[in-house]
Amino acid sequence: MKAPTDQTFGYENVAPEERRARIRRVFANVAERYDLMNDLMSFGIHRLWKRALIGAAAPRSGETLVDLAGGTGDVAAQLGGPDRRAIVCDPSPEMMEAGRRRGLPQVEWIAGEAEALPFADGTIDCLTISFGIRNVTRLREALREIHRVLKPGGRFLCLEFSRPQAWLAPAYDLFSFQVIPRLGALIARQPEAYEYLIESIRRFPDQRELADLFAEAGFASVRWRNLSFGIACIHSGVKG
Repeated sequence: MKAPTDQTFGYENVAPEERRARIRRVFANVAERYDLMNDLMSFGIHRLWKRALIGAAAPRSGETLVDLAGGTGDVAAQLGGPDRRAIVCDPSPEMMEAGRRRGLPQVEWIAGEAEALPFADGTIDCLTISFGIRNVTRLREALREIHRVLKPGGRFLCLEFSRPQAWLAPAYDLFSFQVIPRLGALIARQPEAYEYLIESIRRFPDQRELADLFAEAGFASVRWRNLSFGIACIHSGVKG
C-alpha cells in the first residue's frame, strides 16, 4: 500500500517542494474566504463534522491541545477553555492572521509544519487535525511526528474527507467536479485551488488504508467513524 503521492498538484506532476510551495500559495490566496467557502461547499455540514471531532477529542482540564493545520482557529476555539491550553499550529501565516482577527482569547498561534512539529517529545495531550492531513507532503513522516509529540496515552484525532458509500458516489462526484470548482471561481476567485481540493481527496487513502498508516506510525486503539455516509471520516489513535 502506498501513501498519497507527494508529486502531484491538481493533475500535474510536480516535485515535492514545488507541491509544498503551491499548497502554501493556495492557502495564502484563499485565507480571507476560506470559512465562507467551507460553509458553501458543505452546506454548513462541516460545522457538524467538526463538532463531532471536538466531542471525540473530549478536552479535559489541565490539558494542552494542538489543532494542527488549524487555520483560522474554529476548532481550537472550541477545544480551548479557561482550564486548558489550545494551540493552532499551521504553516500559513495568512490563515492564522485571518484567525487572529476573529479575536479568540483562548487560542495560541504557532507556525509549524506537520513533518517538523515545533513541540518537544511527549508534551501534547491531544492533537487534532481537520481537513489538513491531505496537504502534508510526506504523510508517513507527519504521522511519526504527531506520535512523537504526544504524551503516553495522548490522543490523535483526524477529520478528513474519505470514501462515500457506493450509492452516494455518483452524486458526490458530480457535485465535486462540476460545482465546487465553480464555487471556487465565484466566491474565492481561485478555481485552481478547488480543483486541487478535488484531486487531493481522490488520491487520499480510504478509511482502511489510513487506519493502517496510523498503526504503522505506532498508534494503538486505531479506529474510524464515518460521517455523512463516508464523505468525511474521523480516525483516532492513542500513543501507547
